[in-house]
Amino acid sequence: MGPFALDRRSPTLILALILGAYLMIILDTSIVITALPSIHRSLHFSATGLSWVQNAYTLTFGGLLLLGARAGDLLGRRRLFSIGIGLFTSASIVGGLAPTAAVLLVARSVQGVGAAIAAPAALALLVSSFPEGRERTRAIGLYSAVAGAGGSLGLLLGGMLTEWASWRWGLFINAPVGAALLWLGPRVLPETPRRTGHFDLTGALTSTLGMTALVYGFVRAAADGWTDTLTFASFVTGAGLLALFIANERRATQPITPLRLFASRERSGAYLARALLVTGMFGMFFFLTQFLQGALHFSPLQAGIAFLPTTAVMFATVQVVPRIASRIGEFPLLVFGVATALAGMAWLSRLSPSTHYFPQLAIPMALLGLGIGTALIPLTALGIRGVAPDDAGAASGLINVSQQIGASLGLSILVTRFTAAADGQSGAVLKLAHGVAAALTGSAVFLTITLAVVLIALRSRRIIVPAVQLEPKLEEAPMEVAA
Repeated sequence: MGPFALDRRSPTLILALILGAYLMIILDTSIVITALPSIHRSLHFSATGLSWVQNAYTLTFGGLLLLGARAGDLLGRRRLFSIGIGLFTSASIVGGLAPTAAVLLVARSVQGVGAAIAAPAALALLVSSFPEGRERTRAIGLYSAVAGAGGSLGLLLGGMLTEWASWRWGLFINAPVGAALLWLGPRVLPETPRRTGHFDLTGALTSTLGMTALVYGFVRAAADGWTDTLTFASFVTGAGLLALFIANERRATQPITPLRLFASRERSGAYLARALLVTGMFGMFFFLTQFLQGALHFSPLQAGIAFLPTTAVMFATVQVVPRIASRIGEFPLLVFGVATALAGMAWLSRLSPSTHYFPQLAIPMALLGLGIGTALIPLTALGIRGVAPDDAGAASGLINVSQQIGASLGLSILVTRFTAAADGQSGAVLKLAHGVAAALTGSAVFLTITLAVVLIALRSRRIIVPAVQLEPKLEEAPMEVAA
């Protein structure tokens, strides 16, 4: 065996490769957050347009996730893994070089497409590469740890790179990692056989484009008003495309989103509650990083560190919740988690230009981490509870789709709140503080609705889920437990 020969059968190498790919994808959900003020200045984004740096990625990632999983099943998962990583890496380089806002947004969209292709293929390869039992449990545990830590690491890494080099390095860093994954993938990962079936391309496109039109409508309304012709046209187009999506899913031979999954009140409630919960969380990260740097004059690195009360507490909480749930049931935990997150968000929404980081921001941020970390696991369990084996992949994917799409749509709504509140003030810091406070109040409203959904739709269930039920299925898309 030569010095560069690889053992294809090495479980450790397979696991390291898959974890590296997933970490890169998770990082790009959060690595730009602490860089947003720098991106704003560098590429001359408008206050409303800045939200597309996040939305362009999450909309395509979430909208095409189920199609990516289906493509891996039919065309071979290793092949799709390489295609997805190749797209993701190329788009990262283009985004890092972007001379204009438009180029960056296109690059972020293509990154989302690449992530939607690579992420489900990576998880499916992980599950199929490790036999049931101790080995698979350990592999999935490490995969979940990456999901939990990736968002926190992205905030810190984004702050470090922005402060010490440039925001562009938050994208350039994917180039060497992606190149290594592309070289190693065909040499290490096993290929899966092709299967016969149909692509529900119409369903994927109508749902993604429909949600994008709605998001654009809200962002356009924030900048140009609700009576603007293009704003109205965007809402009409979005509603029409989503109606076409539902009609297509009713008659498709192999629908990308089987509508029977929504027949259960509890499962539908879990998808909706997750979308609303994550909306509040994404809004907090998006707006608070601008407040920290624009009003409190934190550096990008300091802003990344400032989020540790949320991310560290959340990561610790998700390790403990399954053990507590087995004793008291998960419905009480779900209510406690959402209520705690709501209390933290309501406290945060009281910020002003004279707010100090401690205790006025740090403590409610820790409450948010505790609440969201407590609520995510029971919501995940209920989202896959009681589904038929043939629908396991779609149900698992819907958990992540609801998270990505819900966050995008919610953020676009919060942008309208931010703009309306900021426009009535004079002075840059005062505008920023009032706008962020209004947006966080909107996040608190979303969490209030989340609590209502939990109490109305989920109150009849005492959700008890064995640990094995939380294992991802072969077609399951990744679960992100951090922003």
